[in-house]
Amino acid sequence: MRAMGKYTNIKAADGHELQAWLAMPTGTPLGGLVVIQEAFGLSSYVRSVCDSFAADGYAVIAPALYDRQQRGAAFDGHDPEVIAKGRKLRAGLVWKDVLADVAAAIEGVSYTGKVGIVGYCVGGSVAWLAAQSLSVAAAVGYYGRDIVDHLDPAPKCPVMLHFGERDHLIPLADVERIRSEYPAIPNYVYPVAHGFDGLRAPGDEPAAKLARSRTLELFRKYVG
Repeated sequence: MRAMGKYTNIKAADGHELQAWLAMPTGTPLGGLVVIQEAFGLSSYVRSVCDSFAADGYAVIAPALYDRQQRGAAFDGHDPEVIAKGRKLRAGLVWKDVLADVAAAIEGVSYTGKVGIVGYCVGGSVAWLAAQSLSVAAAVGYYGRDIVDHLDPAPKCPVMLHFGERDHLIPLADVERIRSEYPAIPNYVYPVAHGFDGLRAPGDEPAAKLARSRTLELFRKYVG
């Protein structure tokens, strides 16, 4: 199935209107997926992730979480100036507002049936927070640095986590703490660094493919 992605607008419960990337499959959706950005906004990478999951049969939406600070903030490339901009915007995120925006995204695709959520980098942390407090059928977090600081309450839906063994932002001790707190949650560690799904350093491809196949397996089971 060929996915068709486009920009759209959604509105949070507090009245904030934000941009989102919406990708639809050519056939009847199996369900909905919310994709949560990494630190660089609705980048071409995030949009490609949405289109890829739409090609797998899901109605996919990615909310622009930086819109409360800067409309249209999206960065391709990882030079020092871009990294500094991304870090500044990431530091300005307010979890309460983020979850309100995510809830609006969930509502935007809920007409298709069950809705799952998957996030990368800061989005991995957001996916975890959504699993704790929002109506999602399943959640997947890729290298979410903040998860270890938000272990309570327990997630309300099936969760899967992916981490890199050589992640300079997330110590393996944090990964083990999460695993110790929630031994039943699949928590995979790959021989790669941070951002292995998007940055794709040499040798990252096998880990990225395996993590994605596991992610899709979870969504097939719990979303559709």
